[in-house]
Amino acid sequence: MKNFSGKIAFITGAASGAGLGQAKVFSKAGMKVAIADVRQDALDKAVGEIIAYSGVPASDVLALKVDLTNRAEYTAAADKVEATFGGPPHLLIQTAGVNSFGPIEASTFEDFDWVMGVCLDHVVNGLLIFVPRMIKAYAHKTEFYVATTSSMGAFMSGSGCGPYSAAKAAVNNLMYSYAEALQPYGAGATVLCPGNINSNIGNAEKFRPEHLKNTGYHVSEGTMAHLRSVHATGIDPVELGEILKEAIESERVICLPDHNPENWANQLRGNNATIEDYTLPRAEREAKAAARMAEMMKNFAPPAGGDKDAPPVMGWAVPEGAEKFGQGRKDLDWLDPSRK
Repeated sequence: MKNFSGKIAFITGAASGAGLGQAKVFSKAGMKVAIADVRQDALDKAVGEIIAYSGVPASDVLALKVDLTNRAEYTAAADKVEATFGGPPHLLIQTAGVNSFGPIEASTFEDFDWVMGVCLDHVVNGLLIFVPRMIKAYAHKTEFYVATTSSMGAFMSGSGCGPYSAAKAAVNNLMYSYAEALQPYGAGATVLCPGNINSNIGNAEKFRPEHLKNTGYHVSEGTMAHLRSVHATGIDPVELGEILKEAIESERVICLPDHNPENWANQLRGNNATIEDYTLPRAEREAKAAARMAEMMKNFAPPAGGDKDAPPVMGWAVPEGAEKFGQGRKDLDWLDPSRK
């Protein structure tokens, strides 16, 4: 897809973060943009930011408050887009996501339902609601495209964020399938796999629905502050949106968060090596993992000022109150003490 001007985009999770960055980029490219999110106040603010960034009239930006895991609400949002802009989107980008960290063996049904509901089920909903409409309206007539924001976590195991990694791996596979399936209709698909984004996902727990509040993880203001400090160092959402736009223009199925995909391809090779190691006996697997870690740590310098024998600096400082980040609830009597 190369021509965006005058076409329609529908972007989920677009009230902030990566989704808002995408809305700014594609609005500036000349698209009419519908943005969907669950937070009305954030949507109202986002509309002003999009208009200020791209210079489009207010009539070219449609804000929709919708629970994307609710199929009836999502379908109503799709109907609203058609009623407002005269047709289904030419470009569907599903970016809404949440995450929480803790031992996978501490997870509750609610942890899985919340994370996989937003990160996977909402993607399935959008594809099943919109793609048939897009094919009917645009196949062999004009360009159309689907894209989803996944994660580098899709390529690696994550015992500390198991539901998220599982959801993102499934999202990737879905998009590989749609990239192949949409070719006969003159369309394509891209999955964006960023690492760290300067976004509000660190605050996701504040917006967890009441009926899904029961978590097996240790969650506090301190752990959320830690996530906010981590994400503050991430890639700028508009820059990430520009990277996605280029990937869509060149019809790359996997979009890595760098202007030079080779930089991230090297990380993928490391992740693939880890998966290959799962075929090995434990002792051999652990020896190879230790060797890789030792090699990686060579890239981290000792603390400034100081002790050459001190351990290398890696990661982020943990704010007060976040010492239990990634741990399970202390009342779970089956957890190993080191995991809570």
